[in-house]
Amino acid sequence: MNHTFTPASFRLDRRLAVKLTLPLAVLAIFLLAPAPPGLTEQGQRALAVMALAVVLWGTELLPVAVTGVVGVVLLVVLGAVPSLDQALHGFAQPVTYFLIGILTLGLAVHRSGLAERLAILLIRTAGGKPAALYFQMLFSFAALTFALPSASTRGAIMVHIYEQVMARWGVPKEAPFYRAVMLAMGSLNRLGSTALLAGGITPVVASGLLGDFSWTKWFVLMSVPFYANLVIGGTLLYFYYRAGFRLTNTLDVSGMMSGPVKAAEVRAAIITVGTALLWFTDFLHGLPPAVPALIALGVILMPGVGVLSWKEFEQDLGWSNFFVIATSLSLAHALVSSGAAAWFSTALADGIEGMGAAPLTALFALCLAAALIRLLIPNIAGFLALVIPIAMSTGQALGLDPLVCGMAVVVVGDSVIYYPAQATASVLIYYRAGLPAPLVFGFGLAMTVVAIGVLFGLVLPYWGWIGLPLTP
Repeated sequence: MNHTFTPASFRLDRRLAVKLTLPLAVLAIFLLAPAPPGLTEQGQRALAVMALAVVLWGTELLPVAVTGVVGVVLLVVLGAVPSLDQALHGFAQPVTYFLIGILTLGLAVHRSGLAERLAILLIRTAGGKPAALYFQMLFSFAALTFALPSASTRGAIMVHIYEQVMARWGVPKEAPFYRAVMLAMGSLNRLGSTALLAGGITPVVASGLLGDFSWTKWFVLMSVPFYANLVIGGTLLYFYYRAGFRLTNTLDVSGMMSGPVKAAEVRAAIITVGTALLWFTDFLHGLPPAVPALIALGVILMPGVGVLSWKEFEQDLGWSNFFVIATSLSLAHALVSSGAAAWFSTALADGIEGMGAAPLTALFALCLAAALIRLLIPNIAGFLALVIPIAMSTGQALGLDPLVCGMAVVVVGDSVIYYPAQATASVLIYYRAGLPAPLVFGFGLAMTVVAIGVLFGLVLPYWGWIGLPLTP
């Protein structure tokens, strides 16, 4: 095949070359710069690989899963870890396979038609009233998570249904009511998922980095901050756009029918309820969260009993999630095992101590740093892999509970969306809704204030009350 050279193709290639140069330059700077006092050579190489991964995740020059694999390979090639086994640390963690199980569960609920039936039912019960429809939707973000953990799948189903509602009511895209609904769906829907250990990438990756969590323990600790952020953020949107909720038309939802219940829906419901019961009763049987998830996977794929064929599972699961989680855990482990995380946290702790910071002030500084890093890193797994080990090490150096510090940066970092690329669930919704970027960014800043305010005003006292104070 002949390729014709044109000035346009040259400009395109030059832009591509610039994009390729940036991550390589970052890697070279970290590798060749003199090591700061206290940072080992192995730690410097681990930081260099992580910096490269962060830039690639931030620019999305490579698919996020490919970036993770490149990072794992470089850990071995550059000597950041002593062996390939260490580089593949994340692939041996139960939390990685736990995600495969819950993704399969979500796929089964979606493909069976059960998720769409539940969404239509929630809309019909709103009675055609704008405010009732809106707050019902906020409630569904949390309620539907128990049947459909993935926020991406929930959003992909719900956005089409709410578009039908808006079309029947004659609400244009630029209307305040439309924007309130779509902003909430794009930014707040995810919070219902993170409150559950089975809720997707964020709780799965975070729990793997923070330590061992049962389903019940995660819910007890994280439901309060994320549900509070969901309620307060949704209420803020309502009052900001309240004039748009005064519509004169009556919404007719009688035509939104979901048809007779199918056998696949019944099987999906039974599997979902059974799996949820195993998670809720972990204090009785002691099974790790990954075991019920893998049991569900096996039943879902069982011929004659399950909901999915192996071909559907193989094609539609979204295997990039598996590689993103496994490789991000490997990179985080390399930062810890090489001493890079400890060095970074010591430097940060020295800076905070130099300011004479009290415990609350130190945690506030960590939260601000986490928000800034979240702004720069679109991929949540990359953000968590970088920030959680540093927050926990810094907290420990300052005499704070490292688990509380780690959970605090999760609450702040995962409660905000500054631009659509920061969440898979948001990209589709913001694109279809045509929401302007400044509007999304402004709400992201507002949610940053909400998340930090909720953390200090509600969550820290609550965690202390149940036995996890900031200062042990």
